[in-house]
Amino acid sequence: MITLSEWQQQGQLESINGQQIFTRQGGDKDTPALLLIHGYPSASWDWEGMWDKLTEHYYVITLDMLGFGLSDKPKNVRYLISEQADIFETVLQRLGVKDYHILAHDYGDTVAQELLARQVDDSSDSSDRHIASVCFLNGGLFPETHKPILIQKLLLSPLGPLLSKFINKRKFADNLQHIFGPATPPTPEVIDTLWQLLTHNNGLAVMHKLIDYIPQRQQYRERWVGAIINSNVPVKLIAGAKDPISGQHMIHRYRELIPHANTTEMSALGHYPQIEDADAISAEYLTFRKSVG
Repeated sequence: MITLSEWQQQGQLESINGQQIFTRQGGDKDTPALLLIHGYPSASWDWEGMWDKLTEHYYVITLDMLGFGLSDKPKNVRYLISEQADIFETVLQRLGVKDYHILAHDYGDTVAQELLARQVDDSSDSSDRHIASVCFLNGGLFPETHKPILIQKLLLSPLGPLLSKFINKRKFADNLQHIFGPATPPTPEVIDTLWQLLTHNNGLAVMHKLIDYIPQRQQYRERWVGAIINSNVPVKLIAGAKDPISGQHMIHRYRELIPHANTTEMSALGHYPQIEDADAISAEYLTFRKSVG
């Protein structure tokens, strides 16, 4: 396992759109570019188990989104999905990347949907860049099938701003246990690392603002679901079926809505498949990429 200290040392803080954002790249710049987009409430470290395998094949780019992980966590911003997408586009522009693939999870799925929607409608300033494929892991792709857990519901309520005072590591660990697959529970090291990332820069104080992605998904459902349906690039879903938030029921909805749906159901895994079984998810992703060329 790559420790958080090692992960941090191999990345850097960059000033992006007025905020300090932790970014990391790896692999050969002459290979196809792959953008990794993490979920809520964690950070780019989620991909550590897949990092070595992916960087053997691709030029891998990732970052901790605003409000997450090692990046700035200001209290006076709205944390819009569109602004998170802007940060990724700024990084891609700085790196000179024009064609790239996306692998996303959870909250990152929604950011990927926004990036894909921009390509579908070709209305953004970044139309000189092109997404070549998208692979989603577990996430709320469809607001009608998203089943938030209790703490997420409370964060969305008027109690949200107060809730951070009552969140502790034990409760955080209990929630992780609930959403991981029964056969692939989070290790103490994973719990410790995700807790460090969550609490870095007083991150608990903005959790209730970050959770606003849930109503944003409802507001922009047609745009973001339409981006998958109307995409002219290969799109894949690899999802853990044991996830109570976006598991079997979400996979079923995906197959209902998406024409010629390309899905792989990981029957034993939960909400964090890339942490629960990084080797299996790496293999599935590489198989997908081989199939699309």
